[in-house]
This record gives sequence, structure tokens and C-alpha cells, in this order.
Amino acid sequence: MKKQTILFISVLFILAILLTGCSQDAEEGTYQIPSPVEGKYNVAFVYVGPHDDAGWSQSHDVARLYAEENMEDVHTAYVENVAEGADAEQVVRSLARKGFDVIFTTSFGFMDATEIVASEFPDIDFIHISGYKANGENFGNLMGAMEDIKYLAGMLAGSRAKMDGNPKLGYMATFPIPEELRLGNAFALGVQKTCPECTIDVRFINTWHDPLLEQEGAESLFEAGAQVVMTGADTPAPAIAAPEGKWGITYDYKGNCTVDACLTSMYWNWAPEYMRIIEASREGTWKGGWEYFDADTGALGLYGFMEGEELMPGVADLPEEDLNLVRDLLAQMLAGEFDRFDVFKGPITDNQGNQVLAEDVSLEQLDLDGFAEFGSECTTCMYWWNENITAELPSLEE
Repeated sequence: MKKQTILFISVLFILAILLTGCSQDAEEGTYQIPSPVEGKYNVAFVYVGPHDDAGWSQSHDVARLYAEENMEDVHTAYVENVAEGADAEQVVRSLARKGFDVIFTTSFGFMDATEIVASEFPDIDFIHISGYKANGENFGNLMGAMEDIKYLAGMLAGSRAKMDGNPKLGYMATFPIPEELRLGNAFALGVQKTCPECTIDVRFINTWHDPLLEQEGAESLFEAGAQVVMTGADTPAPAIAAPEGKWGITYDYKGNCTVDACLTSMYWNWAPEYMRIIEASREGTWKGGWEYFDADTGALGLYGFMEGEELMPGVADLPEEDLNLVRDLLAQMLAGEFDRFDVFKGPITDNQGNQVLAEDVSLEQLDLDGFAEFGSECTTCMYWWNENITAELPSLEE
């Protein structure tokens, strides 16, 4: 792709976030709070970014629209660009006061706010995405094993780097939380399968959605020598920023792998899970617990390898042996024969030479979700980097 086109796409993403951020009005403070529709089952969503960010929030919004279009007498609405913390609590409480039946909050930093408001409105169901809290009643937690897909993406990245003769890769992470280390380690374990000699550098950008910071973070990794950069943030910055002959792997939304430099996207299809929860809530059978789904639900995808999709140019010419390895393992995941506990099965060694897991020993769910430093009762936990990651562990001090 020509540099002018890449620049144009970058500018569009920047304008999108700026314009969307200015669209909020003064109702309920700085956010426009929608109203429920009488006679419908009303479901609200709270997004940390714009609904059309080509990433995390858009993946949720596509599922929201699908649920509304395919469920009888269901009305949905959303509030976007909600800051984590006090703003989130204000927005969630406002939606509850308006009378929504179900409220989904879709960012890790919305967890405490959702918990607080759920305790005030016991007749409303609250589902928080990506955290670890629940009350067993009207407040639950939902997340999926994206580590399955990042493991497969790591295999592709390792194969590409090995084929290109450059064993350096990069991971652009968001915040130092268990989710980001879990997904980075899954990617690293996949890289090991196809490129044992490859190493991975890490950049933390401390944001979920910031087109400028994401672009700068990706460029920093490429300038440091990375052949392939994988992201944990929202925009397709790694693919857009990739110099000629290098590659990016995008995240969250299947529609963001649009330039030739994109190897694949690791994406969410939240619709099946949302529809299941909404219907259970309407029937009065949903209870707020800890729900964690794997690839066999159909809610996770690897772009280019799912039905009806074509391989991107940077993947199509990879060794057939590696492609078959990815295809076969994906088929096992979709059949429920390989899951997150198989991804994190020993032997695993960290980058300090310590044994994380012995052979055939797997992490448990608490380990996947937690840092002991954050108060988790996990045993092995997730505060470690796999042996092929060259970065130091991030500080957990606030």
C-alpha cells in the first residue's frame, strides 16, 4: 500500500475518535443517556471507546445490533467513550435509573463501578466483561479465552518471522493486568511452536484506545527490529504502521484486517453469548456468576481461517506444514477438544529461567485471571513472562 494511503487511513482513525468524543451532550453530566422503549426488553451497553473504533467496542456493537435484529421484542442502546472510574459509575447508575433490564459494561476498568451500582438495583442484571468479580445474583462476569486465538496467531507470526529471516517480534500491550500478560504469554507460546529461536519485545501504552499512542507504540517496536507486531489495543495500528516487508496482527474486530501488511486479526463474535444471556435474563433464569467461554462457542475467530474467509497475502505463502498445524489446532478448538488449559500446559519456563509449569500440568482458572499482588487466591498466577519474551515484568504499583 502506498504511504499516502496509509497516512490517509491513519488520519481517518484519529478523526473518528476526536469527532465521536465530541458527540456527547450535557444530559446526565457529560454523557447522553438513552431511554428504554416501553413494551420491549431493554438492554444497554457501556463502551470505553467509540462504537465504530474498528476494534474492541465495535465488536461489541456489532453483536448488540445482531441481538436486536434477531431477538423478538428486544431493544438495545449504548453509551460510548465512557471513562473508567467515576464516569463509568455515573453512566451505569443513570442507565439503571432509566429502567434498562440488562446492562453490559465492556471494559476491565468498569468492574468496580458495575459492582457498586448492581448492589443498588437488585432487579436489574449487570454483566461485566473481562474482570473477575460477581455476586452470584444480579452481577456477573463474562470473558472468553482469546488466549486460544492469540496462541494460533503466535504460530503464524513465528512462521512469518522465520520465513523472513528475522527472529524478532513485538507485542503492544495496554495495561499491566492479568489479561494482558495472559494474552501476551499465549502469543509467545504459539511463537515457540513454529520459531523456537524467535524473541518478543513488549511495549505498554497504558490505553485501550488511542490512535496516536497505538501508532507510536507499533512504530517503536518496528524501529527496534520487530518483524511482526501483535496488539492488545483497539485500532489496527500495527498493520497500518508496518514498513514494507514487515507485518502487523490486529485484534478484536474481524473487519480491521484490510491492508496487505495485516497477517490476521484475532476477533470476537459476542452475539451468541449476548443473546444467550439476554434470553436467560428475560426468562428470569440468569444468575451472575463467572462465565468464561472457549472457541467451541463460536464466539472467537482467527481471520482468514474461519468459514468463508480468505488468507491474507502474508499468510498465504507460509509453509504448508505451519498452515496445517494452525488449521488442525483450530479445528480441535472449535470441536471443544483443545482449550485454554491446553494452551497453558507445561512444560513452561519463564524468562528468568524458573519453571512455571511442569510437563502436563496446566494452569487453573484463577491462575489465568489473577495476580497474587492484586489479592487473587491463585496458585501459579499470571505475573510472569514466557522464556522467549525479552521484556521485564511491568510494575504493578499505581
